[in-house]
Amino acid sequence: MPYVFIRHKVKDYDKWKLVFDEHRVFRTEGGEKGGRLFHNIDDPNETIIIFKWDTIENARKFTESADLKKAMKKAGVADKPDIYFLEEVENV
Repeated sequence: MPYVFIRHKVKDYDKWKLVFDEHRVFRTEGGEKGGRLFHNIDDPNETIIIFKWDTIENARKFTESADLKKAMKKAGVADKPDIYFLEEVENV
């Protein structure tokens, strides 16, 4: 199962989280199968998300979508996100 790792800073975590939650339907309709949300202990406005996706093609389509870019702008993403496409090798 492919994973997508996204790291970015936001202007205000609480505002960002509201938009993130509103965007859930778009993600699940696009193939997202859940994930984990983290933030930096020393900077709660730095968020890290690890999503599971049904296919790598759907994951790439999601990260390149105009809808995601619009949602990120609305949510107050403050820098260019780091995005990595991952495949789990083993559970250690």
